[in-house]
Amino acid sequence: VQLQASGGGLVQAGGSLRLSCAASGRTLSNLVMGWFRQAPGKEREFVAAIKWNNGMTYYSDSVKGRFTISRDNAKNTEYLQMNSLKPEDTAVYYCAAVHKWFGDPRLFDYDYWGQGTLVTVSS
Repeated sequence: VQLQASGGGLVQAGGSLRLSCAASGRTLSNLVMGWFRQAPGKEREFVAAIKWNNGMTYYSDSVKGRFTISRDNAKNTEYLQMNSLKPEDTAVYYCAAVHKWFGDPRLFDYDYWGQGTLVTVSS
């Protein structure tokens, strides 16, 4: 599976951005697609994930209620709509994927990674 992320940029606090990640290659059946982020000097952390087959979504506590993950089956693309952005959301965001059905995607080891896209939120 190849992943191509896009949509980062600079936004003021309280603003919105939408990230996209297009998947290609191996079948998307039983695929879980997610977003991670890594801020300067910090470890990479889970942000959100979606199970491709049934659309179930998962979020970290830090973004729940502000971010929404979704998918477009026809375009093989996942999206991360980020609202009410805060300076602490500043990070490089990575899309990732793994073929796995059962379990909590927040705990999965992801096999496929896209290139990062930088999100900068100014105060």
